[in-house]
Amino acid sequence: MTRLGDFDYSGLLYFKQRIDQLQEHAHAFQEECLKELVSRLFAKTVARTPVLTGELRRGWSIGPIQHVGSQIQIEIINPVEYAMYVEYGHRTKDHKGWVEGRFMLTTSIEELERELPAILERKLEQFIKEHLRW
Repeated sequence: MTRLGDFDYSGLLYFKQRIDQLQEHAHAFQEECLKELVSRLFAKTVARTPVLTGELRRGWSIGPIQHVGSQIQIEIINPVEYAMYVEYGHRTKDHKGWVEGRFMLTTSIEELERELPAILERKLEQFIKEHLRW
């Protein structure tokens, strides 16, 4: 009959504790990621906004964090009356032509979506390094 010998599994218990700590900090990590992403989106959008009087560019703001069910949401808002028309385009005053939209927010969202995997991977690596230190 063979004997397997003694096995020290204290390292596994320590690893499990560290994983449990990751779960405790996961919500804060999600909020931190969301805040960084929305601030990047905000900066890109403001930079793409055309300036005549500056009102449209100054109109951009970031709303509060909202917890809706299991989701976390933040809105980027521009309450300036004509913001939608500049974003998506509009008819000319004489209704015979069309002014193309500038797609300030739309283009910024598309650009951020392309950058998203690299940004989140970097943040996740940093988060894991902070919480799984041996």
